[in-house]
Amino acid sequence: MLARPATAAARLIPAIDTADPARAAALARALAPRCGALKLGLELFTAEGPGAVRAMAAEAPVFLDLKLHDIPNTVAGAVRSLLPLRPAMLTLHASGGGAMVAAAREAAERAGADRPILLAVTVLTSLDAATLAATGVAGGPVQQVLRLARVALEAGADGLVCSPREVARLRDAFGQAPMLVVPGVRPAGSAAGDQARTATPAEAVAAGADWIVVGRPITGAADPAAAAVAIAESLPA
Repeated sequence: MLARPATAAARLIPAIDTADPARAAALARALAPRCGALKLGLELFTAEGPGAVRAMAAEAPVFLDLKLHDIPNTVAGAVRSLLPLRPAMLTLHASGGGAMVAAAREAAERAGADRPILLAVTVLTSLDAATLAATGVAGGPVQQVLRLARVALEAGADGLVCSPREVARLRDAFGQAPMLVVPGVRPAGSAAGDQARTATPAEAVAAGADWIVVGRPITGAADPAAAAVAIAESLPA
């Protein structure tokens, strides 16, 4: 499995969110030397499929962010199908339940020591208390994150995906063992876009994030490599 980051740059995961394979390849080449992994999500995967993962994996470890969510048997099958691509990290929704997470972990174990880190997505960073309430979830984001985190970790998830706002609470509740990958990170002065629960890169790491995921502030910059370096240099030691 991918080890926890030992340097500031290794904490950074740029999000390569584009359906254009040429742009994805150019970003991967520019950013790979300046980060710990590259995030490949639904937009590129649905456009280019497994070939996109193989191409990006030639540049850096791949955080394959597909957020799997289905019945346990189907998710287990999906994990087995993805193992030949050798993703370093793989996401699934914690809201799929403990049996689904456990099935994914059992399937991932087929890869042995090279298996991906299984990350359970708690509450998407675009959701706030009002949006959760409209879907029947009471108590707000923090309480829902803690509920889902416990289910996922007890079922075998290696870590969690959460917003910067919940990192400290998760560390208080579960200690240092879970690997925490944190999107919704925006450098000071950046537009929040569709993110509802954000913090700066330094704030997220200070709260206990292992990795931070940054998309548009890097990939939308005039010089993405320089933007990535500036973010890494802003992180606490």
